[in-house]
Amino acid sequence: MTTQQADSSRMVVYAAMAGNLAVAVVKFIAAALTGSSAMLSEGVHSLVDTGNEVLLLYGMKRARRPADESHPFGYGRELYFWSFIVALLVFALGAGVSLYEGVHHLRHPEPIERPIINYVVLLAAMAFEGASWWVAWREFKRARGEVDTLQAVRDSKDPTTFVVLFEDSAAMLGLMIALAGVAASHLLELPEADGIASILIGGVLAATAYFLAVETKGLLMGEPALPRVRRLILEAAQGEPGIRTINGVITSQQGPHTVIAAISVAFDDAMTAVEIEACIERIEAVLQRTAPDVIALFVKPQTPQAWAERLRRRQRRGAEGNG
Repeated sequence: MTTQQADSSRMVVYAAMAGNLAVAVVKFIAAALTGSSAMLSEGVHSLVDTGNEVLLLYGMKRARRPADESHPFGYGRELYFWSFIVALLVFALGAGVSLYEGVHHLRHPEPIERPIINYVVLLAAMAFEGASWWVAWREFKRARGEVDTLQAVRDSKDPTTFVVLFEDSAAMLGLMIALAGVAASHLLELPEADGIASILIGGVLAATAYFLAVETKGLLMGEPALPRVRRLILEAAQGEPGIRTINGVITSQQGPHTVIAAISVAFDDAMTAVEIEACIERIEAVLQRTAPDVIALFVKPQTPQAWAERLRRRQRRGAEGNG
């Protein structure tokens, strides 16, 4: 990860953490003064989000450690692990507490005291969360380019920005639900509405947690690099004297900006070991300029027939495993 990319990701997380911490304190004070279940759920939500940002920063720090003997390709996947933990916390703490509070308030409804405090706090929280959301959205939009939002999330190899973006989006939606619940409880004199709002907030958090867990689990388990990286590897090898056929490329994403790759090629039979080594060095030199995320390239001399047979064996194993 370049210094600029790392600084941008950290800026998004710091902005979200500062906003969530300030909002959490205010929400808890308002919940204590008014007895609002939805406000308490929102306070827990903001507190969980604050802890999540701390975990993301910790994961980013751990992921920057250099490669060593026990982790020869670096620690980039640490960020994927902590992002997955964040998704679990959103579900277990955020959604769980909100659902519990909502059910409890439905069973024992109580009128909200001092509702004006809730209105002021919720509107202020929307302003803070909106500012944090805008920072995350601006960085995400810059990174995604012209790609559709959901497709950009699926393609992203850096979970930091989209985790914060979806957390903030869930927070904004939760605040609107809480505001509706407080208004209905106050203006329509329906104390049950506050509990229903808390349950709906729990549902929003559960759905957000599920989506984040699916996306981060894929990264943690191992995904191929983007097609663009594969294309750059093929372009680096094409036209090299001595290479008859490029059979295929396999890539593995080890971190947001760390890729290892293996390429199968058929060399001319007349090439010596020295010539093959020089050819590989030229390919690596090209990749250092065009695809610096590729930290290791393994080249396997192989006939097209052997490569095709390997693919057939892998497909058979996959079919047997699914069966």
